[in-house]
Amino acid sequence: MSETPARDRVVVVTGGSRGIGLAIAEALAADGHRVVAVARRSSEALEAAAGKAEGRIRFEPCDLAELDALQPLAQKIRAAHGPVYGLVNNAALGTPGLLATMPATEIARLVHLNTVAPMVLTKLLVRGMMAKGAGRVVNVSSIIAFTGYNALSVYAATKASMIGFTRSLAREVGKLGVTVNAVAPGFVETALTEGMGADDLAKIAGRSALRRLVEPRDVADAVAFLVSDRARNVTGTVLTVDAGSTA
Repeated sequence: MSETPARDRVVVVTGGSRGIGLAIAEALAADGHRVVAVARRSSEALEAAAGKAEGRIRFEPCDLAELDALQPLAQKIRAAHGPVYGLVNNAALGTPGLLATMPATEIARLVHLNTVAPMVLTKLLVRGMMAKGAGRVVNVSSIIAFTGYNALSVYAATKASMIGFTRSLAREVGKLGVTVNAVAPGFVETALTEGMGADDLAKIAGRSALRRLVEPRDVADAVAFLVSDRARNVTGTVLTVDAGSTA
């Protein structure tokens, strides 16, 4: 089945109001997609990006931690924006903490938002892609999923789960023309790394092959590639974007 021209494709980006999610929304809009940025609330940066994108970026509010809100969200997106071609599961919590002292409620909160919510939202939106015989799912994981990092064991577990989810779902939906991939960024200067000091970030950059940190636009370009027709035969894989930290 032939695929819809890029200018007519709707791509949903969760956590699209700031950081990596906003960069992804901007990159996809620049490629001609119609982007639906989902987050609990909008931001000045998102509003500015939407203005520059000339209507190609729209905002839909939703607290993804509320599972009961996901089906109404999916229905609203389809009704307001049309059939969904792509989904980028980017929204996540990066709360640090040693497992031995992390409250069980906080563990459940991370697993709920980082793993359960994207799985449920994918379930709701991938059905339409399967029916159309074309679609893209991109899950934003992390190099921490396979390298580990002190005080991020729960976060690492949630990001590792998304890699297993990616590979298995690719098998389930591939025969219907839908690709499923993951992107594993290294440390990126966003809200998730605000708690790290300049010295720590400099040390991380110094250990990478390119001696620098990754920028949100680097991750966004990788996602844009996986959503594009150029990646039509790429599925079930993890694209690492870490300036060579794991080389």
